[in-house]
Amino acid sequence: MSNVTPPPGVSLPTPRALVRSTLIALAVAAVILVGFIFPAEYGVDPTGIGSVFGLTDMGRIKVQLAEEAAAEDAALAAAGVSPSAPVSNPPVAPDTAASAADVPTEADAEQVTRIALDPGEGKEVKLVMVEGGRATYSWETDRGVVNYDTHADAPGIDYYGYGKGTSVASDEGVLVAAFDGKHGWFWRNRTRESLTVTLRTSGDVQGVVGP
Repeated sequence: MSNVTPPPGVSLPTPRALVRSTLIALAVAAVILVGFIFPAEYGVDPTGIGSVFGLTDMGRIKVQLAEEAAAEDAALAAAGVSPSAPVSNPPVAPDTAASAADVPTEADAEQVTRIALDPGEGKEVKLVMVEGGRATYSWETDRGVVNYDTHADAPGIDYYGYGKGTSVASDEGVLVAAFDGKHGWFWRNRTRESLTVTLRTSGDVQGVVGP
């Protein structure tokens, strides 16, 4: 095998230079991994760089969301529902907004519940209803947005989902109870400021539980 002569003016890197370049590349990769990837993906910030760029909070939110999803899957499994299967939804009004027939009359008592949420905090409010009962509802935040999960439970039923959403400031509609039990909402504040959710309900509601 003959030696290859480099073109004039071009010198090949020495073994020492190659080792030096490799070590520099490894050091840069380690800085990126520890300073940026760990905070952004796992909320782990040993260097403090992630906090400067807001990556640590983002990583902690990802981890918490993953833990909540796992807890919800566990609740569904305990209820005998496959987490991968779509959650059954009860009949709802054709329009999610309350129709004229659903507007509270003088005979209907409106319940107003205010839920204060600190950053990262979650709370729920449930309506005690019988199967087929209809409750007109609306809720909104005084600032920012929340993640919510509308669901129900009863003896022998740990979780029954109606719907959920992320980064939402308000919602309204008619909730139709799928069975005798408690039906309502869980909100979590993912912002960096405290906020308040104001819930207004009326209709076939026997009581309000929570927060």
